[in-house]
Amino acid sequence: MTGKIGSTVLGYPRIGPKRELKRALESYWAGRSSEAELREAARELRVRTWRELRDAGLDSVPGNTFSYYDQVLDTAVTFGAVPPRYAALGLGPLDTYFALARGVEAVPPLEMTKWFDTNYHYLVPEIGPDTEFSLADRTPVEQYREALEAGVTTRPVLVGPLTFLLLAKSAEGAPESFRPLDKLPELLTAYAELLRELHRAGVERVQLDEPAFAADRTPEQLAALGDAYRQLGGLSARPELLVAGYFGDFGEAVRVLAGTPVEALAVDLVTEPSTVDALSGVPGLRDKALVAGLVDGRNIWRTDLDRALTAAATLLGLAGEVSVGTSCSLLHVPYDVETEDIDPQVKSWLAFAAQKVREVVVLGRALKDGREAVADELAAARAAIDDRAGATRVRNNRVRARLESLKPEHSRRGDYAKRREAQQKSLQLPPLPTTTIGSFPQTTDVRRARAAFTAGRIDRATYQQRMRDEIKRVIELQERIGLDVLVHGEPERNDMVQYFSEHLDGFISTANGWVQSYGSRCVRPPILYGDVFRPEPMTVAWATYAQKLTAKPVKGMLTGPVTILAWSFVRDDQPLGETAAQVAMAIRDEVQDLEAAGIRVIQVDEPALRELLPLRAAQHEAYLAWAVSAFRLATSGVADSTQIHTHLCYSEFGDVIDAIVALDADVTSIEAARSRMEVLEDLNAVGFGRGVGPGVYDIHSPRVPDAAEVTDLLRAALRSVPAERIWVNPDCGLKTRGYAEVEPALENLVGAAEAVRRELP
Repeated sequence: MTGKIGSTVLGYPRIGPKRELKRALESYWAGRSSEAELREAARELRVRTWRELRDAGLDSVPGNTFSYYDQVLDTAVTFGAVPPRYAALGLGPLDTYFALARGVEAVPPLEMTKWFDTNYHYLVPEIGPDTEFSLADRTPVEQYREALEAGVTTRPVLVGPLTFLLLAKSAEGAPESFRPLDKLPELLTAYAELLRELHRAGVERVQLDEPAFAADRTPEQLAALGDAYRQLGGLSARPELLVAGYFGDFGEAVRVLAGTPVEALAVDLVTEPSTVDALSGVPGLRDKALVAGLVDGRNIWRTDLDRALTAAATLLGLAGEVSVGTSCSLLHVPYDVETEDIDPQVKSWLAFAAQKVREVVVLGRALKDGREAVADELAAARAAIDDRAGATRVRNNRVRARLESLKPEHSRRGDYAKRREAQQKSLQLPPLPTTTIGSFPQTTDVRRARAAFTAGRIDRATYQQRMRDEIKRVIELQERIGLDVLVHGEPERNDMVQYFSEHLDGFISTANGWVQSYGSRCVRPPILYGDVFRPEPMTVAWATYAQKLTAKPVKGMLTGPVTILAWSFVRDDQPLGETAAQVAMAIRDEVQDLEAAGIRVIQVDEPALRELLPLRAAQHEAYLAWAVSAFRLATSGVADSTQIHTHLCYSEFGDVIDAIVALDADVTSIEAARSRMEVLEDLNAVGFGRGVGPGVYDIHSPRVPDAAEVTDLLRAALRSVPAERIWVNPDCGLKTRGYAEVEPALENLVGAAEAVRRELP
């Protein structure tokens, strides 16, 4: 072995503490800056990150964790897996890369979906029998050398070959029998070439991420894992290999990898603490280095350092070397809690990326030099853990008593056929009704008004009037375009989860807690620290104002309990199902108040339903039981004539198809444009008989689909679902797009619906 791994992290945030990369990307995309300026901004971010991690005391600093958009897309580009339609555009390397991610007018982007059970999105590679893998891009080598020039020796991080292929989809036109994993031998040849080049550049160790094996895998896939790492490990000139598994129990993959020549394994001991016991007696593990993921890379609570050290001590003797690391990359948490001006008590309970690095360093020192060497740090952590455990603000007895009083009928609605009849009579909608998912573009004026109100530069009355003016403009626009069910546009909402968290007890919001969702898209997940309660209505005034402006129905727009949990940093001191029920009761109160105010269509979005699905099938049933229960609790307190919608996006819906049925929503809108309506077959397979709105406009790309394209998608939908159940809508909310794109796209959407209506019998 080369030198010991020592304390390390598996990755780090890359968008910049002040979202520097976001601004540089959007400036380049808008034509306001050059490629050279974008590349220089990216280089500065990388160098700053490497030096900060080195100076914080890490023994091993991860490299090649930077990305202009997504690490899976980077892997596809590195190994030449660029579909011909993008290569044929004749663009330069960087613009071809962005075409894959964002599309261009003539070519849509790659499909996008969630990275395992996180809110991060990755671009889905397309692999076919004709895909020719090669070392087409040498960025990992170049960034290693760039770090050396900055005075930092890094450990390049790559998506592992098995995970890359298991996350890929078969290219259009590939034989039905083809699977991307069939291309593993050719891909391994390209990986081997990269490993040799890294070795020649002086790299001592490379990290290969294989989180796909935290999910259930077939014997064939596990055998392929072993074959791949025996082949890569058998190379005569290569760096040492650290294979990282995270987001759950690495399971049988640990035994498989322990039998290969790889030198080190990294395991997640936070998501599934019982992994500590499972490592005992694994043949071959004593010959490996083990990076124990004892610091949570996905949540923001301080680590119980005493408990972590106890777990680490259990591992001593099981492996040749035990080091401390994070459970996964710190990509999923904000940069630094010290930049936050929030409640001091809650702040003392938190650890963002910078604090987690320090926790890893403290644990590493304790393992090396003994607990006495870090006694002060351990005492401070212990005090914070004890303070949080005893804080009275965490519990609300009224909330708990209300949940205990619930009965089964609180989560049931009437027969769907009767509901549908009542809703048709109430709403009087045409066939193929058109609508949007909820949000409209947030203009500069809207953002400035919200910022001015937050900063105290304008009073509440002025702010509310500006929001009403924007709502009026959005209603008038929808009337002109000809949409059938309108929305108020959500100008008052900074984010579909943060807005609600700011109106519910039990949450706290940050000012700088940005986390990358995809590309330049960042979110600020709120922190759910205590029992949840709704002090007063949150959306009723805005919805009723919009409804007064039009005779058409206006949807009340709410975020569902599962999504609020998924896109928040949630408390870890009670089961998620209990927290979900608390949030559901707050949303239920809002649903009932909207109905009482005359809102006849209410949408409760659950785009994260699939996202939180555990990676192991054995845990699915328990999760889906409380997730479905929470949604039904939130939406079952209304009359049959009130139409309940929900929205799901960018997920593998087949995995939760029975749960979608069990939600019992009257209408479900789903992402379908990039996947060309594939999801409808999954719905048909389980006899889904409710209304469905398969997205016909991909809003995650700046391109505007023409009327013919939307019409073709709508016709494809009608081949799977009868017209009386089809709704016509975009894939998702329009907040991140501009009006120059949205208006023509919605006009084409309405035009397509009208054209297809004329074709109906």
